[in-house]
Amino acid sequence: MIVLKTNRELAVMRKAGVISQQALRLAGEMVEPGVSTWDIDKAVRLFIQSQGAVPSFLGYDGYPASACISVNHVVIHGIPKKSVILKKGDIVSIDVGAQYQGFHGDNAWTYPCGEISGEAQALLDATEKSLFLGVEKARPGNRLGDIGHAVQEYVEARGYSVVREFTGHGVGAEMHEDPSVPNYGTPGRGVRLTAGMVIAIEPMINLGRKEIEIKADGWTVETKDKSLSAHFEHTVAITPNGPVILTLPQ
Repeated sequence: MIVLKTNRELAVMRKAGVISQQALRLAGEMVEPGVSTWDIDKAVRLFIQSQGAVPSFLGYDGYPASACISVNHVVIHGIPKKSVILKKGDIVSIDVGAQYQGFHGDNAWTYPCGEISGEAQALLDATEKSLFLGVEKARPGNRLGDIGHAVQEYVEARGYSVVREFTGHGVGAEMHEDPSVPNYGTPGRGVRLTAGMVIAIEPMINLGRKEIEIKADGWTVETKDKSLSAHFEHTVAITPNGPVILTLPQ
């Protein structure tokens, strides 16, 4: 069931989104050679809690951390560990959510660790661009297929592939709500978008093939061919005046 949000609820979600964004920005500033993903996760948790919010991911279906930190060929859901030390040339996808006054914000970004290859930078640039192309389609009267098609068309034209098994989603009182928001699709198909909907648009784009595999820990998702993967995400409210990104600085 898709839950439409009131203006009051959207105001609370805006605050949750800002806290999520600030936590993500803090994490991104820590991406440097020699830093462990565990250290980044700890900083994220402490910051979110300092804002009177709760890390959305911590304990979610048993997830053991406050952020998902996925390095290089890890697509999503990388578990922070003291043993995972970042090095120059890595690309680091960080996904952070915060619950504030009963509502969630959710966002992700892929950061370069020092100087990265031109191939890696091009992947990051294309994935980021595809996110905003998807956001532009998040307007009343459009359909979910319009969002997914905008993402898919842009990245596949550049030789990249779209992960199929994981998608964006509705956001609200639950971190994951209906509808699912695929990063592929056919224009004019799927659920019609309505003012009051809030969705997370989150392209997960691979440098190589689209196939993925889930590791034995039940969380870590990797590209099957071990190619690089990038992940960018914003929480977006659909309003009568068009899309409003809730996970941006105030």
